[in-house]
Amino acid sequence: MLHIRKLLLLATAIPLAACGPDDVASPGEGGFVGGPAPAPSPTPSPTPTPGPGTPAASCPDGTANVGVIANRRNCQISGVITGSRTLQNLPGVIYSLSGRVQVGNDVGGGGSAPGGAQGILTIEPGTVIFGSSGADFLLINRGSQIFAEGTATNPIIFTSRQNIEGTATADSIGQWGGIVILGRAPTSDCIGGNTQGGSVDCQAAVEGVSNAFFGGATPADNSGRLRYLQVRYSGFEVAPGNELNGITLGGIGSGTTIEYVQVTNSSDDGIEWFGGTVNGRYLVFTGNDDDSLDMDLGFKGALQFVIAVQRDTGGDRIIEGDSPGNENSTPRTHPRIANATFISRRPSDALLLRGGMDLTLLNSVVTGSPVCLDVDGVGTMQAAGSAAEEAGPPRFESVFFSCATAFRDESDIAGAQIAAAFNAGANNVANGTSTLTNLFVNGSNETGVSAFNLTAISSYFTPTNYIGAVRNSSDLWFQGWTCGLGFNTPSCTAIPGNAS
Repeated sequence: MLHIRKLLLLATAIPLAACGPDDVASPGEGGFVGGPAPAPSPTPSPTPTPGPGTPAASCPDGTANVGVIANRRNCQISGVITGSRTLQNLPGVIYSLSGRVQVGNDVGGGGSAPGGAQGILTIEPGTVIFGSSGADFLLINRGSQIFAEGTATNPIIFTSRQNIEGTATADSIGQWGGIVILGRAPTSDCIGGNTQGGSVDCQAAVEGVSNAFFGGATPADNSGRLRYLQVRYSGFEVAPGNELNGITLGGIGSGTTIEYVQVTNSSDDGIEWFGGTVNGRYLVFTGNDDDSLDMDLGFKGALQFVIAVQRDTGGDRIIEGDSPGNENSTPRTHPRIANATFISRRPSDALLLRGGMDLTLLNSVVTGSPVCLDVDGVGTMQAAGSAAEEAGPPRFESVFFSCATAFRDESDIAGAQIAAAFNAGANNVANGTSTLTNLFVNGSNETGVSAFNLTAISSYFTPTNYIGAVRNSSDLWFQGWTCGLGFNTPSCTAIPGNAS
């Protein structure tokens, strides 16, 4: 989690930029706005096609030939990418990250920061990219874009050297850095504390990376597209409480597409959202060692069709969320989540809401934890400000809880108060018995809950007549592009195309 005290430590050294409105925009609003137009992609050098299981003879332009790993030519990416660059899925080629690989130079919240330069990185379906240590990570700066679009049967995979070499196991975590994407949508926290959250002069420093900032006044900012993508064995602790996640999203706008994305075995969070308005659907979190979904600093987005399964040997909460810690600050964090199935396996609360955040949870299933829901802080249960967008308490509609205890009872927020908010919604079950099959597929008890009309909440949502992420054993939207979920999905320790 990124806390206010971290930002204040940076306040004396970092200039300010910008923030903006806090409504949840529909996907695709607004075009890309940034620095100079990208240069055309250079024509890659022709590479002879190797035989099966044979390394390519050379690397494409813009990468360095650093030898062979797992019978593929290791083509290394480093430095700053400006203009346009495409990573092709070439026979006998695998790509590696060398240190901080940066797409573009930060254009600032307003798009015209000195030295800003736009970069656009495109990654072809089936491409495999790895890092060798926590120092290896991919950073997309404000004003730049990434188009990492695999297919349902040929996903893009970001992973670790150990996974490529065949030594990663089901318990491996934290073997390389991760992916960080920074945009110009609003955030609630401003470096220096002298500007208003949601204003044009508000920006924040991202967790886990030095000299990298997010925030602006463009809620529909477009940072590109992530589709059919796996991120394996990532995460790195830079300092206590300051980590790289599987995917870190800072100030990402609703013009960005995020769907069919899996994060597995991160040593920190699966995805952490810092501010922003980006939406997402078809998200899978497995085996992450902290929270599956972490939400901070005024994040407002709609998420639908989410599977989260915590690891047996570690992990914290399914959702941990807060606003800036100052419960009167706005914009408040307010995710809207529909059709989620959350499987907690650890002795902590499945869902923790605090710091003045809001949550709307719809048509969803939560099971397996000693306590399903903990709400901390008086402000988290109350409205903040006059705008309807800044309103508590959390809202639940057609939610099925199956935990030993539904609500944590504490001195600041009593369990009875949380229960009252939960029971204010329709068709909620506080003390259900799970009948899930194959870990996350609805059984008779889940199927028996009437679904809520999602279109009343967000135009981004697809209407459903069932709760949970997976309606039945024929609902296989996760098959083909994920790993480690059963239903004939491959093991996450396997790499497609590796020859023995």
